[in-house]
Amino acid sequence: MRGLDESTDVLIRVGQTAGEQVKHGWDAFVNFAARDNVLEVALGLIIANAFTKVVTSFVSDMVLPVISMLPFLNRNMGQKFAVLSKGPHYVQGQGYNTVKQARDDGALVLAWGSFIENMVSFMGVSLTLFAVAHLYMAISHNKIIKPTVRCRYCKKYISIEAKRCLNCSSWQDGREDLPGEHEDHEDEELTGDRS
Repeated sequence: MRGLDESTDVLIRVGQTAGEQVKHGWDAFVNFAARDNVLEVALGLIIANAFTKVVTSFVSDMVLPVISMLPFLNRNMGQKFAVLSKGPHYVQGQGYNTVKQARDDGALVLAWGSFIENMVSFMGVSLTLFAVAHLYMAISHNKIIKPTVRCRYCKKYISIEAKRCLNCSSWQDGREDLPGEHEDHEDEELTGDRS
């Protein structure tokens, strides 16, 4: 019976070690998932996904049907296409009624209406997000849209309010273009104007 006791002891130790590893792994996951920035990103993605669905639905269900009523379009934008190469069951004079019908027949199709629909949807989502960002900035006085300019020297984007470039550390007021004045301005910046 002594062998049974030793194996039971080993099983208990292995079980405790496994339990500690599982608890450690779970604690690490909770620490990762419950951090503020991870939760903010997750909530932001969920809200952005729902927001995109609403704007896409508005564009495709409200705006594009009105545009499709124009005389030269006479059908939904998603069904406007050009046949580049006909399929084996193409009937001359009748053509294809839908993009799906043409693709099912093996035709090579340029679905330009669907592309325009996606572009209008993208512009709608972009402009709406831009408007929401400006509304947020007006309410909270927190800048989330920060204007940038290109550095005169390294051509990388920096803040419009920057006095020196973050990338190449050049002065943005042009003092490096003037010979001899560069050292004077740098000395004033380092020591301060004491007069």
